[in-house]
Amino acid sequence: MSEYTLVNEHGARGVLHIHSAPAALCPHIEWAVASLINARVDFSWSPQPAEPGSYRAELSWTGSQGLGAKLTSTLRSLSHLRFEVTEEASPGCDGSRWSHTPELGIFHATIDTHGNIMVSEDRIRYAYELGAGDPSIVYQELSLALGEAWDEELEPFRHAAEGAPVRWLSRVG
Repeated sequence: MSEYTLVNEHGARGVLHIHSAPAALCPHIEWAVASLINARVDFSWSPQPAEPGSYRAELSWTGSQGLGAKLTSTLRSLSHLRFEVTEEASPGCDGSRWSHTPELGIFHATIDTHGNIMVSEDRIRYAYELGAGDPSIVYQELSLALGEAWDEELEPFRHAAEGAPVRWLSRVG
């Protein structure tokens, strides 16, 4: 895993997981990320066994609050890319997780310090109201709120990464 640090008094930390990207897209991902953090980025790409011909990489980052959302917005325009971005909670901001697949698009959730998805009271009330009289609708809405479809699609790619070599790089300033 690569690590880049940006000095910032109101910083946030997070991880970018590229679960699968075609080889031709890898340099474009590095350029896109480098343009956001204003520093050269060299991912340590490794083959993704869950999708032969594709590659995976990780980047641990420290930067300004909202960098996770910027990474997500930038990377979502690249087709055939599966990725996740997490941004830990920081002073004045909740943590977030974004998941993206070509088929489903982007899922966003607020997360606690342990990475658990936090579903708001309003979202739960909406599920109950929409599903009044039909529990299957409540189940569908809560499944959507938890991002279960994204987890199901990304899980084989996450497991394929277990035991992958980790490389740490740091850049300060």
